[in-house]
Amino acid sequence: MFALKGVSPRVRTVKSRTADRTPRSFMERLPSEILIKILSYLDASALFSISHVNKLFHMLGNDNALWYKVYIAKFGKKEKRKFKNVDELLLRVATVELWDHNAGYWKCLYFKTVAACDVNKWKRHLGLISHHTGLPSQTERVLRELHITWELTVSEEGGCEVTLELNWSQFCETSVFLCWSGGRSLPNYQKISTLQLHGVRRIALNCPGLKKPGWKSLMAKLDMQTLRKSARVIGQDRLVELKLLQPGIIIGTWRDQCSIAFIMFTLHFHKLVERSIKGSSVCPDMELMVKCPFNDIDSNYGLHGYQLHIVLNTTVCKLMSASFSQLFCHRAQICNEFIKLTAISRTNLSQHIPLSGSITLPWRCEVMQGTVENCCIMSLTLLDEFKKPFWCVSSPVSLELEKTSLSYDYDGEHFLIHYLDSDGQVKLKIGWIKEQQQSFVISLVIYVSVSKVNKHFGRHY
Repeated sequence: MFALKGVSPRVRTVKSRTADRTPRSFMERLPSEILIKILSYLDASALFSISHVNKLFHMLGNDNALWYKVYIAKFGKKEKRKFKNVDELLLRVATVELWDHNAGYWKCLYFKTVAACDVNKWKRHLGLISHHTGLPSQTERVLRELHITWELTVSEEGGCEVTLELNWSQFCETSVFLCWSGGRSLPNYQKISTLQLHGVRRIALNCPGLKKPGWKSLMAKLDMQTLRKSARVIGQDRLVELKLLQPGIIIGTWRDQCSIAFIMFTLHFHKLVERSIKGSSVCPDMELMVKCPFNDIDSNYGLHGYQLHIVLNTTVCKLMSASFSQLFCHRAQICNEFIKLTAISRTNLSQHIPLSGSITLPWRCEVMQGTVENCCIMSLTLLDEFKKPFWCVSSPVSLELEKTSLSYDYDGEHFLIHYLDSDGQVKLKIGWIKEQQQSFVISLVIYVSVSKVNKHFGRHY
């Protein structure tokens, strides 16, 4: 070992040890009462930030006395009038039931109360309903103002799990698209045991460089062992293959491999704010079912007065948006346990709607990007006769070539989008005019499950 010039090894060692030990020893020698007194002058942002310095400050940063003071300063106007200064308030803290709670109780209560106040502030904006879509017109604004984001937790069969931050999101007219790509941090597709989607409500604090505090609301917990059996490929390009796990959820895997390129969720706006913040980390928000008033006079009650809004999107642009009112189905038209609602008739050319672009699904992950042909995202909102959301869908869908189609008005190929879930079906047909180089929606029929109608309207069709 070489000694520094003019300094003996022994002296240098003593100095370095003293320098390493002095700051920590000084803080540890200070009584906790003095440290708490110093920290009592910090606001919520500074107190939250300092709790990330080291173990000592983490313990002090969760102290109930400090956070009780912060809580009272913001929300306890009546309590503050009882005390003349901070010392008197802290004395109160030491004598009341605060110590019956675990450390961090008042910290959590503070952020929970802040979150509740913000939610109430923006709640009235969700009452502004769009006549075009039948949904709250301020959904995107409220989600952004409340600093709501989403996290995806991927668990392996061996018990390991990784929580992914959102890579990108895209808001559209009635839905939002969410995408995660973890690269090597994601396990093999065949080894995933569960997927958990959480809405996360972040509290806006002035603490640069730190993840803001927040609360998780479970929105979906998926058993991958079951979903893998029913998953189907809805499209592919030269790089990835898209597997539809269930409506609204696709996994892109690298071609001829089991490694994951990205995971994508599409979420409909209906009750999205509530679903993203009102549940707990282990239990989703339970929507209250409000039944329509029973009507025994109208023999077709529950079969008429529907309003449909449908949007076709890529992940970057809108292809079509249309609304249809006064859709109905006579009792004699109920077939195979479905009621049939025709929005666009194939024989009525005036109803046909042009598409503003090609039907594709652009994708991107951390290192690459591409485009899958003949795939898009369908967002459907069906309102009942009281203008309340009755059936809401947002999901990637694929086009299938109709080989037997014959039309004198559309001389190109015909395609079918067929969506199916437990509540109903959507059959949307697309025709091509070579001369105009344009695609048109030439037929749109909605099939709603009779059991869903009976449950909602109290009928026995």
